[in-house]
Amino acid sequence: MGIHTIAFDLDGTITDSGPGILNSINYALEKSGRQREDTEKLKCFIGPPLAGQFEKFCNITREESLQMVQYYREYYSVKGIFENRVYEGMEKVFQSLIEHDFRLVIATSKPEHFAKIIAKHFGFDKYFAFIGGALLDEGRTDKTEVIEYVLEHFQIRDRKEILMVGDRSYDMIGAAQTGVHSLGVLYGYGSREELEEAKAERLVSVPEEIASVIIKNAENWI
Repeated sequence: MGIHTIAFDLDGTITDSGPGILNSINYALEKSGRQREDTEKLKCFIGPPLAGQFEKFCNITREESLQMVQYYREYYSVKGIFENRVYEGMEKVFQSLIEHDFRLVIATSKPEHFAKIIAKHFGFDKYFAFIGGALLDEGRTDKTEVIEYVLEHFQIRDRKEILMVGDRSYDMIGAAQTGVHSLGVLYGYGSREELEEAKAERLVSVPEEIASVIIKNAENWI
């Protein structure tokens, strides 16, 4: 049948969410008595599960990292969530794919609660049949778990009908581990080297290329 369902990552793929995430991280660092950091140094927080990244970055325990997540959300839920923008051209990508009968879903490690708020706020929720994400208690944060959650929701048996589109290695690794196809985007927060090392099956440089590459190759992806 070829590819039928397109699963999009959110941060760094649909939206440039960096400013809000990085401001929220610095808020959490400051509230916990730590020093604010340069935003370049904090970009490692965009993509992976938040609690685990706090553990590594601050060299703290799991319990302490969960407290940092709570601090983070104090800022993020009020201001950071909206310090965000949709990448130019994404709406045309969604429209084109739907016109060609693809089903669109979101598969994000961001809490599903926040992902739905963002999609509705920016008006792209109407394009998606399902928005799947993490739980607020830091459960289901791994991208592999999120993709499995989406597959289970639609009771998809042929995993080669699914394509995961994302900007970080976590998206490509999650795709490989769940047996779905992958497409890496180079305009987000992951480098070409990172995506190639994570075995992205194809790469695109700008949002406008997403729809054309998928439409052209859906029946014979690899």
